[in-house]
Amino acid sequence: MSEEAVVERLNALLIESAQAPLDPVLTKSFEDLYSLFVRWGARVNLSAIRDQEGILSRHFVESIACARALPAGISTLLDFGSGAGFPGIPITLCRPEIAVTLAESQGKKAAFLQEAARVLGISAKIYSGRAEELQAVFDCVTLRAVDKMDRAVQAAAKLVRPGGWLALMTTAAAIPALKAFAGAEFIWTATPLFPGNDNRLLALGKRSLNSPS
Repeated sequence: MSEEAVVERLNALLIESAQAPLDPVLTKSFEDLYSLFVRWGARVNLSAIRDQEGILSRHFVESIACARALPAGISTLLDFGSGAGFPGIPITLCRPEIAVTLAESQGKKAAFLQEAARVLGISAKIYSGRAEELQAVFDCVTLRAVDKMDRAVQAAAKLVRPGGWLALMTTAAAIPALKAFAGAEFIWTATPLFPGNDNRLLALGKRSLNSPS
């Protein structure tokens, strides 16, 4: 399938998910991202999801839905354990007002992120180390399918500024445990990433303004 047909399929999936299709500028950016992801994925283990439909629905559509669902007023965002850049790169593309940091400790994946930033011309910062070692706090921290999710959520929660957001792309079954690992300082809402499918959710936790930084 041609790159143009791939993006047509992406827009069709967005519409099926009650999301608006991409505008022409973003369409070109996501076309370039898909092409780069497939080329690198042929020689580097970027993701266990390698079929076109899975890449578009799980990586692209979910990440675009996440980007659009993030609250207004976010200026800085950390994609904790960014992997192949989902949802961080789509957030950078869809929400250019947000300064995004992509933290990834695996060298080959971090190299992919650097190349993606160059090819796409985005300003996302790449931190090629363990996210929990960052000496900073952010308006929002995103997590999606990282190793040892329980420990990752505990670490990520500490990187959210008071009044900021912890955004977890996860399953309905996993949410209760992950909320507990984040701690009592967060107040949660959850919305489906796909309307009518409550299994894949975006859980948004807002950290109390009174919590210690």
